[in-house]
Amino acid sequence: MSIFTKKSDLNMLRTIIIDDEAHIRQTLEKMVSRFCPNIKLVATAEGVESGVKTIRKYHPDLVLLDIKMNDGTGFDLLKKLEPIDFKVIFITAYDQYAIKAIKFSAIDYLLKPVDPDELYDAVCKTENLVQIDFNTQLDTLTENLQSEDKANKKIILKTFDNIHLIKVYDINYCESEGSYTAIYLLNDKKIIVSNTLKDYDELLKDTGFFRVHKSYLINMRHIDRFEKTEGGYVVLENECKVPVASRKREQLLEMFERLAG
Repeated sequence: MSIFTKKSDLNMLRTIIIDDEAHIRQTLEKMVSRFCPNIKLVATAEGVESGVKTIRKYHPDLVLLDIKMNDGTGFDLLKKLEPIDFKVIFITAYDQYAIKAIKFSAIDYLLKPVDPDELYDAVCKTENLVQIDFNTQLDTLTENLQSEDKANKKIILKTFDNIHLIKVYDINYCESEGSYTAIYLLNDKKIIVSNTLKDYDELLKDTGFFRVHKSYLINMRHIDRFEKTEGGYVVLENECKVPVASRKREQLLEMFERLAG
């Protein structure tokens, strides 16, 4: 464990780095010092047990946390400290399952090797996050990692002034609005988020969603019928009509038949 005793600054984020690879810790220390003027690095740790002790001792505002370590995972560490009173940015090598769960919870993460610009952006976003929101996000992450039922997974939707915890099943369809996406729920509520439809296509494609059109992503569970008029439409259970691109029609019908069968 390393300790840092730089002059205190109340406007800076007291930060701890936890990673079991010494060269990663050293690289992050250098990046933080050079690219993140809003961070005060107070300590580092090399695993779950040492990380828990270090966090309890230094009460950080932010932890840069590796997911897989020699004595456990970053998730194990967080469970030992609940409720969490600090922010977290996960640091990870590519792990498709873990990354998908993290994306659903809208928690920031960085892939190794860490890019300095991405580190800076993640720190800035995390700095503005309300702590109660982070605990909601962390609960969502934990539930999704434990759940094998894709329909029951939950997703965090962040708007300008709010955070919404939604079951994936309750999303009816998504519509592109330029660089934003309008997400329509089964109760007809509309939530606009500052992510593209492409982002949600990638996030939801393994959970029963299908991109029927460049501007629309639908939840296949809520299709009522397909109408061939006017080029082709999907009619959802609430009678909402969604256009289907001609190049997507055959694939959609095959998926629809599999669901019906």
